Amino acid sequence: MANKTVLRMGDALLLEQAKPILQFNTPELHTLLADMSETMAYMDGAGIAAPQIGVSLQVVIFGVGSNPRYPDAEQVPYTVLINPTLNFIDDAMEDGWEGCLSVPGMRGVVPRYTRLHYTGFDQFGAPIDRLVSGFHARVVQHECDHLIGVLYPMRIKNLKDFGYTDVLFPNQDIQED
Repeated sequence: MANKTVLRMGDALLLEQAKPILQFNTPELHTLLADMSETMAYMDGAGIAAPQIGVSLQVVIFGVGSNPRYPDAEQVPYTVLINPTLNFIDDAMEDGWEGCLSVPGMRGVVPRYTRLHYTGFDQFGAPIDRLVSGFHARVVQHECDHLIGVLYPMRIKNLKDFGYTDVLFPNQDIQED
């Protein structure tokens, strides 16, 4: 288990389509998950995708409890999600501020679907099937975007709503990405 270097925007691997996991419950998968989990915790992230640590596989981890980067966010259960599929419940979308471990020190307003049905598998191959909304839905969409080569700045509608965290929020103690 190791805290890995997070790739930053501009790295070509972050723009690739990740490959699906074909075998579950392997030592290699468990090592990858341990590395991702440790890196996410070290960086105070709400989630992390395998491509962010240089592994182009369809694996994300997310979960938000008490997190200094998201002090007002609703809790999201810690989840390992492999080979995910997302289905949007309706066309309702909501703008919200996002940051990313791969885009350090910046935030942007991103429109996301407010309700989402997602499926996939855990590390043992057990199915996951959830209907979620709000911040949980936002986190899942953000992390799964990494698996299709999309970073949140690519979804920003108005670049006036994108900038450095310390400039956008000068009077708030928002942790760096």
